Amino acid sequence: MSYTSPELRRFVSERAGGCCEYCRLSQLDSFLPFEIDHIIAEKHRGATAEDNLCLSCPSCNGYKGSDIASIDPDTESLTALYNPRTQRWDEHFQLREYTIEPLTAIGRVTVLTLRMNSTEQMEERRLLVTQGRYPCGAVE
Repeated sequence: MSYTSPELRRFVSERAGGCCEYCRLSQLDSFLPFEIDHIIAEKHRGATAEDNLCLSCPSCNGYKGSDIASIDPDTESLTALYNPRTQRWDEHFQLREYTIEPLTAIGRVTVLTLRMNSTEQMEERRLLVTQGRYPCGAVE
């Protein structure tokens, strides 16, 4: 595991506006601190650099781990996970009530791998939506 400087951590957090770049939860609505995620994990030769790092909530980062792809259930093809540095969230996902609905194969494998629609995630989103606190507005 490489060292990520405080300056780089601060840059990644500020660039994300304090939002998980996968599920769009605000860091202000999390009991646990958000984490700096290597989009392409170091074990796959991903660099500790601005263009390979994103801000992730503990749930998304925990389920993602070092994964970079999974099998799409519709096509049964190996498909890369969503990359917040090179792709737009709204091209792969849409929010319908409290569910993050995938729009593409990339969206499907990301929602499934990161378990973005678990019962706990959906209930948390429901509460936050009713309070006007979800989705976090800074994520593109």
